[in-house]
Amino acid sequence: MCNRSNLLLEIGKIVGTHGLRGDVKVRLHSGDPEALLTADQVTLHLPSGERLTAEPVRQSLHKGQVLLRLQGLETINQVEHLVGGLVLLPQEQLPELAEDEYYWSQLKGLQVVDRERGPIGKLHQMFVTAAHDTYVVTGKYGEVLIPAVAQFILEIDLEKRIMQVDLPEGLIPEVE
Repeated sequence: MCNRSNLLLEIGKIVGTHGLRGDVKVRLHSGDPEALLTADQVTLHLPSGERLTAEPVRQSLHKGQVLLRLQGLETINQVEHLVGGLVLLPQEQLPELAEDEYYWSQLKGLQVVDRERGPIGKLHQMFVTAAHDTYVVTGKYGEVLIPAVAQFILEIDLEKRIMQVDLPEGLIPEVE
């Protein structure tokens, strides 16, 4: 059994800076910003490989992203190196999920297998749209965009690290 309190889950990515006072823009992997807006501590996995734990001194919503200012990093020069970093929170601070819901960090890297075509690649990225989340799978068909809806996602097996899908004609490009 997994200890919920020690597990850090990726909830977003720092995609830029905002203003001159050290705010960074965080694009969340899900539409619910509440956990990050109320967090008293965040862990960043930086592009350099370094991990940084810091306390937020300001958290707010801005154009669908979270603006985050961290204690001790309060100028643009101090935060530019954070861009591209991942934002992690302890799983215990995140809301419990329904049985058919997953955190992005649980899905990232899953092998995606289509019912008819077989393996199509690995789940590489996810982005949020107004209608639904969309998975980005990279593999032998290049980049395949899959709407994250029950109609296409048949099964997710986290232990085997496989996502079974049933994709309609035209969603996967034909390989010559």
